[in-house]
This record gives sequence, C-alpha cells and structure tokens, in this order.
Amino acid sequence: MKSALPKVLHKVAGLPMLGHVVKALRSAGVERIVVVTAPAAEAVRSYSASLGCENAIQEQQLGTGHAAAAARTALAGFDGTLVIVNGDMPMITADVISDVLKAQKRTGLALLACNFASPTQYGRILMTPDGYLNRIVEYKDATESERAITLCNGGCYAADAQKFFLWASRLSNDNAQKEYYLTDVPQLAKGAGVKCALAFAAEEDVMGVNSRAELAEAESAMQKRLRSRLLAAGVGMPAPETVYLAHDTEVGADATIEPFVVFGPGVNVAGGATIRAYSHLEGARVAGGAIIGPYARLRPGAVIGEGAHIGNFVEVKNAEIGAGAKANHLTYLGDAVVGAKANIGAGTITCNYDGFGKYKTEIGAGAFIGSDTALVAPVTVGAGAITAAGSVITGDVEADALAVARGQQVVKPGWAAAFRESKKK
Repeated sequence: MKSALPKVLHKVAGLPMLGHVVKALRSAGVERIVVVTAPAAEAVRSYSASLGCENAIQEQQLGTGHAAAAARTALAGFDGTLVIVNGDMPMITADVISDVLKAQKRTGLALLACNFASPTQYGRILMTPDGYLNRIVEYKDATESERAITLCNGGCYAADAQKFFLWASRLSNDNAQKEYYLTDVPQLAKGAGVKCALAFAAEEDVMGVNSRAELAEAESAMQKRLRSRLLAAGVGMPAPETVYLAHDTEVGADATIEPFVVFGPGVNVAGGATIRAYSHLEGARVAGGAIIGPYARLRPGAVIGEGAHIGNFVEVKNAEIGAGAKANHLTYLGDAVVGAKANIGAGTITCNYDGFGKYKTEIGAGAFIGSDTALVAPVTVGAGAITAAGSVITGDVEADALAVARGQQVVKPGWAAAFRESKKK
C-alpha cells in the first residue's frame, strides 16, 4: 500500500476494510471474533477492540497457517465452529459467510471457492470427481497446467475449532516460500478422513486488496453495490454513477439524490427529501420534504427538519434546523437551534467559537435574521424577532423585537464628485 496506515485500516465507503469483514461476520451470526495481527500493529488492535473483537498476536510472520494458529490461545476451550476470513476482503457479505457455514455442516470442513476471470496470484483449487476439494496449489508452487485453472481459493474457511487447531499444529513449511500455508489444512484433514466441502461466491465478493489500485477497484465495486441497493429501495438518482455513498448511508423511498453528491458516514435521509447537486453530507439527519443544496454542506450533528431548506453554500454543523425553516444562501449555522419557519438571511454567521470553547445560538420560531448578521454566541433571538441586516448581535433579543446593531449611516451630499475632481489636479 506504500502507507504508514496498516492495510486493513484503509477505508472503503468510509469504513476500514477490517470493519467490513467484522460487520459481515456479525451479520452472519458469528458471536466471537479474534483478529490476528503482527506485533507492531497496535493501530489494528485498537480498532478491532473498539468493534468488540479480541486480539491475538502472530509473533513471527511465518505464513497464513501460522497466523490462524496464533488464535489458538485466545480460543482455548472453544469447541464450536471456527470461521477464518482474510481481513482485506471488504466486499465479503454475510450471505457468503453463511454459505460457507452451511457447507461445513456437510463434512466438518469447508472452503470458499470462486472462478476468477484473471486468477493471477490466487491459490488454485483442484476438485475430486464428486465435487469436494482435492487440494489447493499455491500459485508459486503450481505447474503451468495448474495455473490455467480459474477456480481459486476465496480466502474463507469453516471447521470444527479443535480439529482445525490440531491440523494447523501439523503444518509443514516445505514449500517455495518456507511458510506454513493455511491452504494445506484441507490436505491434513483429508488424511484424517475428513472431506472438504466447497461453497461458491462471485468474484466481486472475495475481492482482496493489496495495493492502492486494488483499493480503488474495491471502492468502485462497493459504490455500485450501495447505489443498486438504494435504487432498488425506491430512491431517485438520475446519475447514480456520480453519487458517492458511505457504508451506512440510509435514504428513504422517494427521496431524490441529484448528481455529484457525496455522503460521509452516519447520514440518514428520509423519504421525500431532495439532496441537490454537489452537496456533501456527513453525520447528519434530513427529514422528509427538506431540500438540501445545491453546494450545501451538512457536518456531524446537523438535524434538518421537515420541509426545511438549506441552500447553496450553506454549512450546518451540530445544529437543529426546525420544520419549514430556511437558510438559502451563504450561511454558517454551527452549534445552533433554529426554530420552525425561521428565515436566515444570506451571509449569516453563528460565531460559536472563541478559540477555547464552543457556544450555542438559539433562534426562535418564525424569527427573521437579516442578511449579513453575525450572532455572537451564546445568544438567543426570540420567536418572531427580527435582526436588521448587517448587525452584530451580542445580546439576547426578546420575542417579536427588532435588533439593530450596526454603525449609524452618514451621508455627505456631493462628496464623491468633489473627491474625484480633487484627484484630477
């Protein structure tokens, strides 16, 4: 990856690759997850712990079989079914993992397989005449005829835990890489009279990531999957290929997402809302009938009420915008509560930060904030109140009052003409 960031922490659709794998495992009913890392991978262990996973350290990097065996201590005494999945497979789904678990029930051991259009470095699967696994041949150890096989190892196994660790303890590193291959486990099981059943997945589902280019391919595949789900759920997207979604984006039926909208994590858009072109949303909730954008930005904590309007070049952060309220142009609303049907004029700013703390602005229902008003928090503008354009509001404004806070205008008739004349001399 040519990065200081561990590979499995690189994000796809706003979620680290490891997060996608853990999510799929939990959705498939896996109750306990152990993440195996290298000793230096503290960032990975910290992230996995935040997901409720246990950690095991592979003290030396001696191959995939050695890595899986490193979880033995963490799972001491566990006598259920063990699932092994690569941490760099962000496209894997709960359905695929469930298929592997179903296949495992047939014989006690199962492997995920996939036909690849361009198999490249994947281990090749050789099958028995009755459809079970014969053996797996790693690419570097394969003959030319074996490399021509397109059925490959999909990177997911299921087995009885105690039997698996017994087989893993007998692995040999007598191969080109001098590593202990996880792919040799089925051969050891075969010697013990246990057949390895196969489950099958689409190539996209087992996509691995080992480079920036492959990360971009995974992102593209994930975006297509997420867009398809929204379209199938009744969301309108006239140019879906231009919309970028997060792994957890929720959009209700009959919402419209215009071109070139970007969703960060944590966004919920209700049915009937419209997100207009070139808007960016993250950590925000948008109610039905609301219109966002174009060129709007909703930051974490933004809650937009029913039928509210957030227009072009308006930024909302940690603020609740009431039903029917409008902020249509060039405005920043941060750490604020805006009442129903309030009108926020162009150029309004909530001055919420003094360099040390954040402070709240409250704007009552039906209030009218004149253009170019600076609201210096903490401050409250009452319901139905009006602030005059160009005002700097530093104190509370009572309901239905007018607040004017600007320098008094002075007009000097003829001064401009005289000034220009003086410049000619």
